[in-house]
Amino acid sequence: MCGIAGIVSVLPPGREKMICTLNAMTDSIAHRGPDGEGFWINEKGNAGLGHRRLKIIDLSEAAAQPMHYADRYTITYNGEIYNYPELKKELVSKKYTFNTRSDTEVILAAYHCWKEDCLTHFDGMFAFAIWDQEKQELFCARDRFGEKPFYFFADTEQFLFASEMKGLWAAGIPRRIQNTQLLNYITVGLVQSVARPDLTFFEGIYSLQPGHFLKLRLPSFDIQIVNYWDLDKEAIDFHISEKEAVEKFSFLLKRSVERRLRSDVLVGTSLSGGLDSSSIVSLICSLGENNRMQPELQTFTAFFPGFERDESGYVEKMVQSFPIRNFQSSPDGSTLSDDFDKLLYYQEEPFQSLSIYAQSKVYELAKQQGVKVLLDGQGADETLAGYQKYYPWYWQELYSENHSVAKSARQAAARLGNNITWGFKNKLAAYLPAMAARQLEKKAYKQCVQNPFIERDFKANFDKLAFSKPTVRKLNDILYFHTCQLGLQELLRYADRNSMAHGLEVRLPFLNHELVQFVFSLPSHFKIKEGWTKWILRKSMQGQLPNPILWRTDKVGFEPPQQQWMAGKRIIEKIMEARKNLVNEHILKPSVLQKPLQIQAAHENGNDDFRYLCASSLLSVQ
Repeated sequence: MCGIAGIVSVLPPGREKMICTLNAMTDSIAHRGPDGEGFWINEKGNAGLGHRRLKIIDLSEAAAQPMHYADRYTITYNGEIYNYPELKKELVSKKYTFNTRSDTEVILAAYHCWKEDCLTHFDGMFAFAIWDQEKQELFCARDRFGEKPFYFFADTEQFLFASEMKGLWAAGIPRRIQNTQLLNYITVGLVQSVARPDLTFFEGIYSLQPGHFLKLRLPSFDIQIVNYWDLDKEAIDFHISEKEAVEKFSFLLKRSVERRLRSDVLVGTSLSGGLDSSSIVSLICSLGENNRMQPELQTFTAFFPGFERDESGYVEKMVQSFPIRNFQSSPDGSTLSDDFDKLLYYQEEPFQSLSIYAQSKVYELAKQQGVKVLLDGQGADETLAGYQKYYPWYWQELYSENHSVAKSARQAAARLGNNITWGFKNKLAAYLPAMAARQLEKKAYKQCVQNPFIERDFKANFDKLAFSKPTVRKLNDILYFHTCQLGLQELLRYADRNSMAHGLEVRLPFLNHELVQFVFSLPSHFKIKEGWTKWILRKSMQGQLPNPILWRTDKVGFEPPQQQWMAGKRIIEKIMEARKNLVNEHILKPSVLQKPLQIQAAHENGNDDFRYLCASSLLSVQ
């Protein structure tokens, strides 16, 4: 886990200048790799790689980067390949030799053996660049779900990349806000464009998309981007029994957790008290591998005493049930005003709520306790239908097939206290899903262009395609949309920036690609059944978790008392200042200054003032 940067230039800028630029790029992301740094420039001086190291596997200097292989390849790499021992064994059988115990060297050997097909062999999170000196070619790749970031800038003379955009700014790339992205965020809260997911909030800077690789060859300077992997949401196994499904799911999840415990440094885990993180804790303890360097598994939690959505009671049940040691962070909002700009500095792009502030404090606490690797439960809600918002789409799928079955499913959810509105529009959407998608697009579009506080000239930046909605015929359609197109990407960015800001590596067992593909191959009733979300996870953990956690009906996950925090005097002052800044930038109309404050809880509609605060800070962060 590290920070990477690199430059490929048509005209060599000179060795001294390239080293100076690479040094500035890696210095700007030094928080990602506080344990070491390295640089390499090829003989021609037209390609250079930089690296900031966070030591996790093979702590020796032999595993430092940039790393060379076969007198031909040089790599700079950020991430972990969890199945590297298995791949190494396979490569040894093919007569490959190794000089380190690192997964980095395994990537190089795998690329030498299989070229770009090596990516399909990896179980991991990664963003890397390999320079092929023989072909004068740069090969860059990003993991299937986008756990690790890769940003790049290209013009006719140079190609630059880095783990964070601040690495590109340090190289002199202008920091100019992309107004269309900013408009979409302020009006409807969109952080990403569905039509152009490679766009960032800054002009000229692009994100290599999850499951893609990029090739750049000299002297032609041609850039080729290829989608090497995608989730198959159509291949459903309707014949699998519940027993078979639970057994395979349990095997894949347990193996994923086991692989993600491979480390030469301390490993801990987040623990919110919810089903996902509790399941990971339970599996770690059952493996007997909780941590080779300490007797108890260290877990880290955010508590909010007195807040109705505080989960400390559930965490206490886990502490009583497993041999774990729990550390608590209790952010109270008093430092939020001071921390907000710093939070946005690391995130680089805006966010939806202060849940990520709570997450940041949990990761900070883990670092303070000497833990460098943390397992987390992200990804389960998007793949296993863990949010209540998925009920209507599931019921629509059932309704289009059998009205009485759909009615029974709604009644089952109601018995569990999930009284979600479902009426005529949902029934219509069940039979006319494409029309329903277009209606949702129109609604978002109107919300943008009819916003009374946006300046007319700034509204001209809107892009209708940015509001694209998926045609949902079955539950898998919306799960795919949120897993692979819009939703999970934001959460992964939050986790990456928050963790790396503290020099901490976060690993996500629920995002093993074989596990996710298996979940998508299951009929919908394995995800929502008898009113319960994440049915197959609950069944696989039956008898292993305390029942109050296993059969929880609510969904929280480090949600802070945002409404209370945002009502603080200093934050209100920052909101009013943000409004003024956006008026001065000719984004908001002056009438917004008379608009009553609208302080909302996290994830609620109408969080305009929160978005104003983010947008203003984004404009001012240097």
